[in-house]
Amino acid sequence: MPVEVTWWGHATCTVEDSGVRVLTDPLFARRLAHLRRRRGALPPPAAAVADVVLLSHLHADHLHVPSLARLAPGTRALVPRGASRSVPGLARRLPHLRLTEVVPGDEVPVGDVVIRVVPARHDGRRLPVGPQRSPALGYVVSGEARTYFAGDTGLFETMADEVGDVDVALLPVGGWGPYLGHGHLDAGRAAEALARLAPRSAVPVHYGTYWPIGMDAVRPHEFHAPGAEFVRHAHRLAPKVTVHRLAHGESVLPEVAR
Repeated sequence: MPVEVTWWGHATCTVEDSGVRVLTDPLFARRLAHLRRRRGALPPPAAAVADVVLLSHLHADHLHVPSLARLAPGTRALVPRGASRSVPGLARRLPHLRLTEVVPGDEVPVGDVVIRVVPARHDGRRLPVGPQRSPALGYVVSGEARTYFAGDTGLFETMADEVGDVDVALLPVGGWGPYLGHGHLDAGRAAEALARLAPRSAVPVHYGTYWPIGMDAVRPHEFHAPGAEFVRHAHRLAPKVTVHRLAHGESVLPEVAR
């Protein structure tokens, strides 16, 4: 059975592997605080169908409680350790989900796949201030393929060693504003990560979906350009990797090792 990856926008993807449907950082909102969805229709109800959901960190555009509320009863959700304490009312508002707190190094079997938790370099707090109680995470889904979902992360020295060999990399290449600071990958740094990881295929995510209200005329290339820039940088730094730049709601069957 081929592995299929669908990008719904921002960091939200579905990975179907070995009969298991994996959903990453679901965000199904038209608007979130000062952000508005500027490109791509809202994901259809089928996007909320999953066997397991991977939450990379506690920021509201990655752990979005109203979007998680749409998931079917009994859906398993992997969240960073400390999430239930850091996100007010998380367990109370999502009693229908099977929440499992995880840390780097954990391995969680789900059907015929195994999900391995890996580190990320990003601010894992729910709020912009306060103590760091929860790590930011990435995940490797291993079944017919090994698919790395990076969540939100900066480039770090041990990334390739921590992630290991992978067939497909879902890498963030942008953001939701004109400035990406420490703990993020822009198109160039994402291509550097791609060169270190050396997968067979890559899909750029976390760009071209949400943009702050009132900023339509301010550096709009920062909203539109990261996907194409990532393709250009990847061609230079990792020419053997096939990059699939998907439209919102588009799917691909990436090449995997046999």
